[in-house]
Amino acid sequence: MKNAVVLAVTGLLLIAATIFTFKNYSWVFSRRVDGELLKVERVIPPTAIVSGSNVKPSTLYSFSILIREHKTGEMFSSSSEDRQWAVTENGNCVTAIFFPYPFWQLIKDGTYFNARLEKVKDCPKALPSDKPSGEPVSR
Repeated sequence: MKNAVVLAVTGLLLIAATIFTFKNYSWVFSRRVDGELLKVERVIPPTAIVSGSNVKPSTLYSFSILIREHKTGEMFSSSSEDRQWAVTENGNCVTAIFFPYPFWQLIKDGTYFNARLEKVKDCPKALPSDKPSGEPVSR
């Protein structure tokens, strides 16, 4: 009897964990990226907003983002409706959370959406190279 109860509870926990993972797939498998913001652009140009076209509020603050991760050099791109991206500039160092599309959305599998900006800071300037330039160094 005790084994049956343990088996039933284990089965229910496994089912609950599976349902949670499928419903929150993007959050469970999100990725934090720390790197240089190579490009951030509005999806809808400001001229379209001024011209009085019927623009939805959600697309009014849509941005496309490209970040190069410091550790690996890998580039990540995403779209976002997070208004915080409006204050960033190309060349800033940022920390962002990228949310992947679920694998069952076959066309979008492997891509990210709704990148969330966590932190913005100035990138440290590149230090002068210590490589010899061919000229003698006087000390």
